[in-house]
Amino acid sequence: MTKILLLEDDVSLIDGLEYSLQKNGFIVETVRTVNDALGRIIDPSSHFKLLILDVTLPDGTGFQVCEKVREQNKQIPIIFLTASDEEVNIIRGLDCGGDDYITKPFKIGELCSRIRALLRRAQTFVETASVSYEPLTETPAASSTAAPSILTSGSLTIDLTASRVTLNGTPIELTKAEYRLLTLLVRNADQIVTREIILNELWDNAGDFVDDNTLSVYVRRLREKIETDPSHPKYLTTVRGFGYRWEENS
Repeated sequence: MTKILLLEDDVSLIDGLEYSLQKNGFIVETVRTVNDALGRIIDPSSHFKLLILDVTLPDGTGFQVCEKVREQNKQIPIIFLTASDEEVNIIRGLDCGGDDYITKPFKIGELCSRIRALLRRAQTFVETASVSYEPLTETPAASSTAAPSILTSGSLTIDLTASRVTLNGTPIELTKAEYRLLTLLVRNADQIVTREIILNELWDNAGDFVDDNTLSVYVRRLREKIETDPSHPKYLTTVRGFGYRWEENS
């Protein structure tokens, strides 16, 4: 059974969450403060497979816990619980290393779907849903026919071995999801990459449980980092009704 750490200080919510998660086959350990959460996470005997973090807590925020976890290079999946769907909270949660977020009130079935999807993703990266699109790999295969370790598009360079991106020779700081999104688009330059393909590649093969707004946030943040005028993008363009395209010739 999968062990989950729940960081939540709302007693009325804790009881229902613990019961429902346990009914869905998860072992739940609940803490109510940032300090308690950090103490349990660093405990080598804890063996948590996923973290569910409330944003607002008596002694801090779930963002602080996430940042500490990522500073230690722990790749454990993290879901944020937020009482607000304001974009500033969503962006901060994703930027500090969160994998997903869910807005209160929420349906327990949706939360469990997201948990299972993140656990699957933590075990293995999902292959792309269509043979027309090159699968996303973080490092090139070690063979005579290995894919190139460097992708270039104009002044943009992606070093697949180091997972590093530069624009005009200047390094660009990207989150893991932003990096994977950019790599997928550049590898399939001048092709339409549907939203379904992107969600399959970045999240889970089912795709439909992911809040579509999350992808829009990633696209907007990526444009802010690579476009001269993010409001009028030349490279990462939207193909209405379908998805996105990386414009190689731009």
